[in-house]
Order: sequence, then structure tokens, then C-alpha cells
Amino acid sequence: MVKNQIIGDRGTRPSPLSSEDLAVLRDDLREQRLFREDQLRQIAALPARTDEPVPGRADEPVRRRSAAQTEVRVKLAASARMVLADVEAALDRIAEGRYGRCQLCRRAIDRDRLMIVPQARYCARCQQVREAGR
Repeated sequence: MVKNQIIGDRGTRPSPLSSEDLAVLRDDLREQRLFREDQLRQIAALPARTDEPVPGRADEPVRRRSAAQTEVRVKLAASARMVLADVEAALDRIAEGRYGRCQLCRRAIDRDRLMIVPQARYCARCQQVREAGR
């Protein structure tokens, strides 16, 4: 029999964040922000889609491949912007003293969860409910 288990929910009170934990999480979030900003710069610097034929190949497969590459690049950029926004929001919550609280139920988010997903907005239980509703 398989039991449903929620990550970070052990039936106990979440462990509070120490000032050292908060410093580590802040540094991690800042590093993530730099990574995502650099990722977006690299994506923007990639050459635009080209429809020029490659010698010895049919014109159509080149266009199809270029369109697919453009689509992947667009999706990667959108994903990077979304994660960057989450990271920025987490840094704002730290600055405002609201970090580590679920934005739905207002309970503390488990320390272990934050160490894995420092930009988490929701406790594990509320995150699971939100995902189940999709």
C-alpha cells in the first residue's frame, strides 16, 4: 500500500529558520538571480532564426529545425523569467521580514523545504493542493 506523503510535512511543527539559515538562503537566492539573469542574456544573444539553406540539404528541414530551435529558446526564456520573478519575490520577502511563511495559510514553511526550494511561496500542503487543482 502506498501512502501519500507531503514533502516537508512530518506531523511536527516546522523547524524555524536561524539567522545562519536565512543568510545561506539569501546567498543562494542571489546566486540563482545572477544565474537566471546570465541565462536570459545568453538566450537573447543567440542568433535569430535563419531560413537559409545548408549546402547539400533540402531547404524545408532547415526551416523546421530553426523553428523548433526558436520555440525552445522562447520557452527557455519564459521559464527563466518565471523563476527569476520567484527568486526576486523571495528576496523581497526576506527584506520585508515575511520570508518563510506560506502565502496561503500563513504557517511557517518547513526549513527543509526552503533549503531545497528557497523561493517557495507555499508550504508543502498548500503547494500540493494548488497542484492538484490544476
